[in-house]
Amino acid sequence: MRLRCAVLNDFQKVATEVADWSVVADDVEVVCFDSHIDGEDALAAALADFDIVVTVRERVPFPGSLLARLPRLKLLVASGMRNSVIDYAAAEAHGVTVCGTASSSTPPVELTWALLLGLARGIVEENTALRTGGRWQSTVGADLHGRRLGLLGLGKIGSRVAQVGLAFGMRVAAWSQNLTRERAEEVGVELAGSKEELLAESDFVSVHLALSDRTRGLLGPAELALLKPTAYLVNTSRAAIVDQDALLDALHAGRIAGAGVDVFDIEPLPAGHPMRTAPRLLATPHLGYVSRANYATYYGQAVEDIRAFLDGTPVRRLP
Repeated sequence: MRLRCAVLNDFQKVATEVADWSVVADDVEVVCFDSHIDGEDALAAALADFDIVVTVRERVPFPGSLLARLPRLKLLVASGMRNSVIDYAAAEAHGVTVCGTASSSTPPVELTWALLLGLARGIVEENTALRTGGRWQSTVGADLHGRRLGLLGLGKIGSRVAQVGLAFGMRVAAWSQNLTRERAEEVGVELAGSKEELLAESDFVSVHLALSDRTRGLLGPAELALLKPTAYLVNTSRAAIVDQDALLDALHAGRIAGAGVDVFDIEPLPAGHPMRTAPRLLATPHLGYVSRANYATYYGQAVEDIRAFLDGTPVRRLP
């Protein structure tokens, strides 16, 4: 009798196309869910008959209370090698093996620049006007060359965003709680004297920090008030790093020029959420990790994880 595997949030319906699942086909029946399942009760009901679950990033929490309601579950595969919404201790207690996959930093770097450039040059507004018979040229683009790009975080993603900024001729500075001058110099950027100085002096600010107790709410009303009225904020990291209500207030009041956001406090974003209609906002539905190459890695290695588990030799175990 074959095991049953649920693939969650396969929104684009490509999970079985970008990877070769034939290596587990004799042992596993794969069922893909192309819409989000919201809430623990709904998840418990939908996944009750599955032995394996493949989940994408941190969109679906697996707390101990849910794991206790899934007695058939034996293997949980999460894309990436870090996941803050899985209760690992509970998984172990319930006999659930948790495995991960590799994840490329390239897609979020590229999306960061898509948002930043889209904001700076009014791409959405101008394209909409052109296609709907609106005004010919209605915005004045913000220059990148010579402007200051402030990066909150200079890890794998932040350092690559910095390299692109330098290629545009921008003055790039960075800050994080543990960032050293040596690391900043290694990347070729300036170490900001403080978070406050970075925010106050930058023309573009981009967030590239992991979510933790230290970074949750890092940019609140007081911090956002430091931004220039001509400054743009981009967040492709985690929504909770930026106070969402404070950001909405700043956008509605015109206290900043605009924001580019790929992450939200609730995902998928409800139809009536205020982020859907906020002014000066360029928003995308958490596309930071969504690229064909990255999906091929996620699902290809998910298949490898499943095969290895079936063979009794699990790989890429988390945490």
